[in-house]
Amino acid sequence: MTLRLVIDARRLHDFGVGTYTRNLVRSLAEIDHANQYTLIMSGEPVPEFADLPGNFRQLIFNRPPGVLTDLRFSWFVRGCHADVYHVPANEVPLGMPGPYIVTVHDVGNLLFAKNPGVSNNLGLFRFRHGLLGAARLIAVSNATRRDIETLIDIDPSRVKTIYNAPDPAFVQSHSLSIACVGGETFQYPPEMQRILDRYQIHYPFLLYAGRTNPQKNIPRLVEAFAVLRGELTNDPLYRDLRLIIIGDQISKNSALRHAVIQSRVEDTVRFLGFVPIETLRVFYQAAAAFVFPSLYEGFGLPPLEAMACGTPVVTSHVSALPEVVGDAACIVNPENVFDIARGIRELLLDRELRGTLIRRGFEQLKLFSWEKSAAQVLETYQEVASGRA
Repeated sequence: MTLRLVIDARRLHDFGVGTYTRNLVRSLAEIDHANQYTLIMSGEPVPEFADLPGNFRQLIFNRPPGVLTDLRFSWFVRGCHADVYHVPANEVPLGMPGPYIVTVHDVGNLLFAKNPGVSNNLGLFRFRHGLLGAARLIAVSNATRRDIETLIDIDPSRVKTIYNAPDPAFVQSHSLSIACVGGETFQYPPEMQRILDRYQIHYPFLLYAGRTNPQKNIPRLVEAFAVLRGELTNDPLYRDLRLIIIGDQISKNSALRHAVIQSRVEDTVRFLGFVPIETLRVFYQAAAAFVFPSLYEGFGLPPLEAMACGTPVVTSHVSALPEVVGDAACIVNPENVFDIARGIRELLLDRELRGTLIRRGFEQLKLFSWEKSAAQVLETYQEVASGRA
């Protein structure tokens, strides 16, 4: 039986949900030529989907955000008469027709509610209501699955763990040359150096990539970096160590701006905003270490992306991160500035540890693939359509 499947792809350009949607659709297109897919877009068709096979079509729904837009969207997708609808983000539009599946990337909006009040309570009610109405929930990690079962009174049999995976653009970089230490400098292949020159980078650096919202814990990373700079003043290789943050602008986070000023590292911390994926790959490859001291993650793709680029990782011992990185990263307490500094220092100065974690990182990557994830999602579509969910 051929299924009619609808995927809400309106957030295709978002940092996390967009990566998930883009790679899921590409992988479904590779393994499923039988079922009919409709992708709901928020603008003109995107180049990433230009070569999708004939069983995929794109419909444009272009409305400004708001409650009425949600209702209009739900009415719009009803016209597709789908067997299954897939919402690949946590927020389910009001009036969403069923049966629908929701991919839950995290429950941070429940754990880190910003502003108590009527508006926030309505948002949390809507979040819970959307999940409770789903035929099946896909959790991107076992940690997220436990959070769902703990915080939302839902039958555990309706929740299924299907892992995320790194974008193939990072995994394919295995064969590329990465930064290596020679004498007292870092040496980069010419094609990498050209991109680094564009950003005037001629020094060793630590890298963070991702959002800078409070649970990402970037102020403590800045403080740990300041501690580390003081300890490495006379180190021949790392005395000019810098910290590069790729993601939101510093103006969006007053606590982060205050941490930079308070730690007196304004001249050695750089904020680059978002960069193209090809540029991000080069930064991953060139970094002395990737540091991700998050307080909460539903999955945590950036550490895997760094591992795929041959860069050793320092990350937290909380939520989904230990599940994702296994024994392939240096694990620290994200609430302790000095422990974060300790983890980075060990990773920079212990050559044997660096080599071990890089090798383990490549092995850890084998546990995650979009082909495997897409096959499990397709199986979930079939279960829901047949009424077995």
